[in-house]
Amino acid sequence: MFAQQIDTQPGPSTLRDSTFLEEKAFRSRTVLVFGTVTDALACETVRKLLALDADSDAPITVIVSSPGGHLESGDAIHDVVRFISAPVNMVGTGWVGSAATHLFLGAPSERRYCLPQTRFLIHQPSGGAVGPASDMALQAKEIIKARERIAQVISRETGQPIERVRMDIERDLWMPAEDAVAYGLVSSIIQHKRELDPRSGTL
Repeated sequence: MFAQQIDTQPGPSTLRDSTFLEEKAFRSRTVLVFGTVTDALACETVRKLLALDADSDAPITVIVSSPGGHLESGDAIHDVVRFISAPVNMVGTGWVGSAATHLFLGAPSERRYCLPQTRFLIHQPSGGAVGPASDMALQAKEIIKARERIAQVISRETGQPIERVRMDIERDLWMPAEDAVAYGLVSSIIQHKRELDPRSGTL
C-alpha cells in the first residue's frame, strides 16, 4: 500500500488571502521581517521600504521576529533603514537574534520598541572556514573584522562601552525585554500600538 499523498502546496484561496493580507499591511505602512535573514528576505524588505518611502514621508513600522541569519543581508536592511527619508519604527516580537538584532539597530534608539515577551540575542559571527589553509586564514581575518564591526555598531547604538560589548559577544548573550531596555537595544516595551509615540505613526 502506498501512503496517501497530501498536497502541501497553497491553494488559490490561500494565495489570495496571503496577497490580501500583504497588501493591507503594505497600505498601513507596515513591513514584516519574519524568519531567517537571507538575501531573498533582504531584497523583499528593501523593496518594500523603498516603495513606501517613495510613496510618502510618513513613518514606516517594521515588525521583526527572526533568529538571525546572513550578516550581510542584515547589513542591507540596516543601511537602507538609515538611507530612506521616511522614519522607521522597529518593533521586536518573539525573538530578535544575531543578524536580526543588527538590522533592528538600524532605527534610532527612540524608535526601537519591543513587545513584552521578546528575547534578544547578541553574539559574534560564526564561520565554517574550509578549503586551502591560505583561504581559511583569509576567512578567519574576515570573521575577526566582522566581529569588530558588529561590536562597534552595538556600542554606538546602545551607548555601552566597546570593551564591554566585545566581552558580551564572546558567547551568546540572551536578553529578555527588560534587560534589552537596560542594555540600550530597546527604548521601551509596549503592549499596544497606541503606546507608540504619536509622532512616530501607528502600526
